[in-house]
Amino acid sequence: MQCVILAAGKGSRMFPLTESLPKPLVEVCGQTILDHIVLALPPEITELILVVGYRAEQIKEYCGVEFHGRKMTYVEQENFAGGTGNALLCAREKITGKFLFMYADDIHGAEALAMVCKEKHAMLGMQSDTPERFGVLVLNLDGTLKEILEKPAVAPTNLVNIGGFVVEPSLLDYLAAVSDSGEVYVTDMLTGYAGDYPVKVIEQSSWLPIGYPEDVEKAEAVLCPKLD
Repeated sequence: MQCVILAAGKGSRMFPLTESLPKPLVEVCGQTILDHIVLALPPEITELILVVGYRAEQIKEYCGVEFHGRKMTYVEQENFAGGTGNALLCAREKITGKFLFMYADDIHGAEALAMVCKEKHAMLGMQSDTPERFGVLVLNLDGTLKEILEKPAVAPTNLVNIGGFVVEPSLLDYLAAVSDSGEVYVTDMLTGYAGDYPVKVIEQSSWLPIGYPEDVEKAEAVLCPKLD
């Protein structure tokens, strides 16, 4: 099974840490964010497809042709400000079957990742005190995904999208409109997909998003004691 990881963005919110370093290579407890992500993946994942852009050569040099026992495939997102949907579409020709989708700046607990990879259509979610900062999950009565609202002014629920979803390659056929910011959001594609497939929502118990420099310190407060 393949895992597509979006690692192309410039990470401007992480400056000055990312002025000369791509965000996936920022270290947390002596390991890069990318190390933490891949080490948490279940054994079903045998190939990693990295969508790269900003300082791509550093990522390729660090990961090589095999990374933590997984085959590495790289695709370039030329417009790495084009959004998550645009980035995923760059990997279309490399995707061969059901795949796991991940962001390269979120550190996940392994248990929920293992659970989601056993499903045919599923995604991870987590309760947040600031849901308006994320894509908010709206569920059907049976608990499957109805839609994702990207950073709504008023959030209807506290359950948010944290990456980590498993879908069929047909997701790539759900082309979304370009947003006012000029980006294509993968969350809009997933909303379309959820209209035709029952996307099970599995709650993650451990999720550490790294979006700002101060998030590194917060993550280290959680992770470093566990690694000692």
